[in-house]
Parts: sequence; C-alpha cells; structure tokens
Amino acid sequence: MHYLFIAGGVMSGLGKGTITSALSHLLKNSGLKVSALKIDPYLNYDAGTMNPYQHGEVFVLDDGSEVDLDLGNYERFLDTDLVGDNNITTGKVYREVIERERRGEYLGSTVQIIPHITDEIKNRIRKVAESSDLDILLVEVGGTVGDIESMPFLEAIRELKGEEPPGSVLTALVTLIPEIGQNGEQKTKPTQHSVNTLRSLGIQPDIIFCRLKGQLLNSTRKKISRFTDVREDGIIGIRDMKNVYGLPKVMNDQKITQYLTGLMHLQTDPFRDILQQFNANIENPREHVRIALVGKYTALQDAYISHREAFLHVTGNTGIGVSIEWIDADEMIERPEAFNKVHGVIIPGGFGYRGVEGKIAAIKYARENNIPLAGICLGFQAATIEFARNVLGLKGANSSEFDTNTPHPVIDLLPEQMHVTDLGGTMRLGSKKILIKKGTLAYHVYGKSVIEERHRHRYEVNPDYIEKFSKAGYIFSGTDQEGIRMEISELRGRDNFLATQYHSEFRSRPLRPSPIHLFLVKKALEYKMKRERS
Repeated sequence: MHYLFIAGGVMSGLGKGTITSALSHLLKNSGLKVSALKIDPYLNYDAGTMNPYQHGEVFVLDDGSEVDLDLGNYERFLDTDLVGDNNITTGKVYREVIERERRGEYLGSTVQIIPHITDEIKNRIRKVAESSDLDILLVEVGGTVGDIESMPFLEAIRELKGEEPPGSVLTALVTLIPEIGQNGEQKTKPTQHSVNTLRSLGIQPDIIFCRLKGQLLNSTRKKISRFTDVREDGIIGIRDMKNVYGLPKVMNDQKITQYLTGLMHLQTDPFRDILQQFNANIENPREHVRIALVGKYTALQDAYISHREAFLHVTGNTGIGVSIEWIDADEMIERPEAFNKVHGVIIPGGFGYRGVEGKIAAIKYARENNIPLAGICLGFQAATIEFARNVLGLKGANSSEFDTNTPHPVIDLLPEQMHVTDLGGTMRLGSKKILIKKGTLAYHVYGKSVIEERHRHRYEVNPDYIEKFSKAGYIFSGTDQEGIRMEISELRGRDNFLATQYHSEFRSRPLRPSPIHLFLVKKALEYKMKRERS
C-alpha cells in the first residue's frame, strides 16, 4: 500500500482539492487502483451543519454522509462512489478517542494528543486504504502548513512515514509562486518558507506543486529545487486554467506519473486521456445557452459547485456551452426582467425562509412564460407552493418550515422528523430508489422506471394535497418505493418543466452528466432557437 499526502503552503485557496482530484484521475487512467481521502481540521463532526457561505457546498454521498465539497471533486474525477470514511474531521477523531476513554479502553492511561489522537488518525487513514485493495491513497490535508489545527494530522503523517516501508509514503506541498512587476518575475521565497515550516515538523516534501498564472520557468524550477532538496522533475507547475478537466493532461505532460511511481516502485500503463473529446467540446462549444440560477448563496458560487460542474459535464458531452447567470433570490421579486435574456432557469436547494419568495416568483414567471425550468430540492418544494397559490388558489399555501400557521401546509415535516432535536445528520440523506411512472416526461428523461438519486431534506409534499394537484395538472411522476413520498413533479402538457426532491447534481460525472441538467440544457437550446426564429 502506498500513500501520497498533499498539504498546502503559503495561503489557502490554492486548489489542493482540484490538484488531488486531477492527480487521482491521472493515476487511475494510468492503470493504478486509486482512491482519495480528505482531512478537514475543523472541530465540526461533519460539514452538514455548516453555512455554505463559510465552507461552500455540503456534498452528500450515497451512504448519507454529509462531507466537504472536495469529495465531490474526487468522485467526479475518479468516477467512483466514496463513503463517509473518506472524510476525516478533527471532530470525528476526538469524539472516537473520548468515547474510548469513557469505555475504559485506555486502561487508565492519560489520554494525550500523542499517541492517542495521532494513532486514531493513522487508523482511519489505513482503514480506507485497506478496505479498497488500493495501489495508492491520495490524502488531502485541509488548511495551511503552520495552522495550529493541522498540527496533529501532520504529526500523524510523520509517524506513518516512519512506520511504513521505505518509499511507500510520500508528501506533496502545494505552494504559490507570485509573479511580480511588469515582467512577471516569479518569486520563490514563499515556497521556501513553506517548505521550511514543513521541515520543522519533521516532514520533507517529495513533490512541490507550484500554483501560478502562467508557465513555470525552468530557472524558477531550478531555484526551488536548490533551496528545498526536491528534485527538479518533482516540481510541477500548475497554471491557471478555465477548464480544470484539462489538468490531468497538464500534469502528465510534466511526467509526474513517472516521477511518482519511480519513487514508489509502482508499474503503470500509458495514460489514457478519456476526456480528450470532452475537453474539446468545452473549449469549442458548437452552441451556447444562458441558464439563470436563482439561489440564496450566489455571492459564493462554491455553494453551487456541483450544479456548475453538472452543466460543464453537459457541455463536454453535447457541445452546448452553458453560461450561468447568477441571480440572488432576494432580488427576484422586484426584477423578473432578469429572465429576459436567459434560455432556462434552475432553482437549487437551500435552507431557511430567506429568498424563498424570490424563488417562488421566479418559478411563477418561468411557468407563465413557458421558460424551461428545473427545480432541485427546495426548488421542487417552491414549485409545489407556487402552483398551490397561483393555480389551485390556496391562499397562504406554504411550507410548515417557513410558516407554522399556514392554512395550507402543502409542504410539511417528514413523519420521522417530528421529534428530532439534533440537526446534524438527521435529515433524509443519501441514495434512495425512485419509481418513475411510464409515459411521463420524467420517464422520457431517464429512460427507465427505477433510478437511484441522493437526497438531503427534512420536509416533503403533504399527501393530503396530492389529489388536488393531480386534478389540476401538477403531476407527481416519481415517488419513493412505497409510493408515499413525492420525488418528481411536472406539468401536464408541458415538456420543459421538471422538479425533483433529490439532488441529481451530486451523481453527475464528466462522461455521465446529470439527466436533469442535460434535459434543461437541451430544452434551453430549443427555447433559444424558437425565440430567434420568431
């Protein structure tokens, strides 16, 4: 078993997650068995209760784990379903150690960071590596080298390297190369200082990934090598790229696979660039549409990273480029004209009442003006509320989440949620089977009657109102296996309006785009062409 730990230096936000994901794709498509693990140094048990403005999107796995958004990147690049064990947090580690202490498993020992916390970290890393029969496990260490929160994890890495056979544990450092002045002089001092900080913790990096705007100069590479004791062929330039799916090839062109596997004594095949046509479509789309994303967290686009990637997957497979128009739901009530230049609308998920009325206004405008629309999770619920108010005439219809006194709670709390007090990990989470009725738009989109998609919600359609909706033309074309929970809604006689309680964006992959996003983009192109003809 081999391990590659990827830490960050200089500053946060350098793209460790993207680099880890791209490298995992490169190694997998060079014939190795690869997986990835994310270490998050925060004390939260998981990402489930964190505000998207603080940490970006909460990604959901098949097993119901709420995890860091980087696991979404791993899944997309690896085309593999991961589990909750692939995300380690300080909260998980400390909770396990304290529970063991309470059970008396430490036999009266004083429980300390070393060895008890570091041992638990190593155990969790090894568990993931051993459970999947891997050649190599890539481990991304969140935060920046020198952060106090990361210290126990870096110590665990140092210990692990000493316990495993020589050459089986390597460390990479992602650093920033500032380019200063009119000539764009590449500065190496921040990288030197980051390496020195890592060395002070007992870890010598084997690879340095240099983030910069342009190409890494040979003179810069030589200088970094001289001051860090990293071989020149282990110093990899990662320039700014609009399309991150081209990054594996950039790494491959710098022979990172040969360098890495040489140190680890692994055998590989030539890299298979399975995304070559995919990337060509992204770089030169044959058509173009604009999609309005009406959300609550549009000031931080990472809150909707899986939607952004799903649209990119559609482009890579169809050649239809997608420009996302980011529209704050709070502004939508007063500016429906924002839709005048778009060809489709997506209403994503979210929590809390802020922005909901704007989402409802957006859905009403799209429904009445025949604009293609997809609603996801809260978007599904908002579409249901909008139809209840404006078509069924149920004045004051709402979700009991937003108005406990609504006369028409068309969206209500899940029965099993009635007495839940803890918010973390208690929603309806993970992959669930969905039954689709034949002859519906949803069946046409998926082409089958049974699908599996990931969920993250606490409220659902109130069954007391389903018959009223159906009679008025609001069709629930997908349900759970018991036929109790409504999963998909559409409008009778309308082929460009679809809403889902689940999150199809979480299972979207480069070569297998989300069917809902693919549907919306194709309908948006039809709408655009029809409008241009008229």
